[in-house]
Amino acid sequence: MKRLILVLGMLAMVSPARSQEMGAAQLVGHLRTIYDSWRTAMVKKDAVKWKRFTSQTKQINVRNRLWSERRPFPNAIFAAPVAPPSIANLKAMSVRIQGKTAKTVYFGKVDFGIGGDPTDNLFVISYEKDGQSWKYHGGEFVNLGALPDVRKQLQAGDKTFLKGKDFQPSGVVEPAPIAIRGPVKYIAKAYVYCPGREVKLLVNKTSPHLFQNTKRADVIIGGAKDGLNEMQFSIKDIPGGDPKAPITLRIYLMSEVDGMKPLKPLEYQIEDGAKPKASGTLNFIVTPEMAVKLKGK
Repeated sequence: MKRLILVLGMLAMVSPARSQEMGAAQLVGHLRTIYDSWRTAMVKKDAVKWKRFTSQTKQINVRNRLWSERRPFPNAIFAAPVAPPSIANLKAMSVRIQGKTAKTVYFGKVDFGIGGDPTDNLFVISYEKDGQSWKYHGGEFVNLGALPDVRKQLQAGDKTFLKGKDFQPSGVVEPAPIAIRGPVKYIAKAYVYCPGREVKLLVNKTSPHLFQNTKRADVIIGGAKDGLNEMQFSIKDIPGGDPKAPITLRIYLMSEVDGMKPLKPLEYQIEDGAKPKASGTLNFIVTPEMAVKLKGK
């Protein structure tokens, strides 16, 4: 399911776990107010209000990502090509609360303002409780284009599909990541090609990454540093995958010099049929010569 953004509204289905401070209907209305306030902050580019209604963990994650791309915080928060949609015309399908986490699922046509004719899909919004206050924590868009039967079921009011794990709050508050202190010196990305495998990386003990049966590049939180850098990895087979498929792990350093291609200081490849190590540590070095190519001085 493609992950994108958020929504929240009135009560359709509430789990037995509920807030002790207010009734279920009150809590749903309260969460809707939180979302509406968060959305208003995004639309009006109000950084103070954005911080007020966003969970602390989400704030750290967003700030870390922007600084790791050498983008300004908080201004770059509001540079997204689409704004969060209004939930006024969406149908609330479920609201579930577990401990200090909550999820609400909405169904209907949502307009991101990018043209076209929206079709019926699902939107899920997550919340976490910071102290005594609920805050927006993240969201997802579930495109039902490949699931026409599910779409018909939901249109008919059948919510069986929503019993899946993806639509349930975990009850576990996400651990706060290590907060970096400012924009990184060198923008770096971890690239992994791992058909039929799961690969976990930890770069410079700061930036964790999970890749499963994919080909993708992730921004490294904290970037790269002058001199020695470290990448820990682990690799395991995914049931049903091809244990003889090739694997590639790379680190790229992104230059800020016009016309300069990314540098590739680390590459680890396993050819067809070879057995990769289950885990290990690889190092790469950012040299003064590389620094000139990356920064232009």
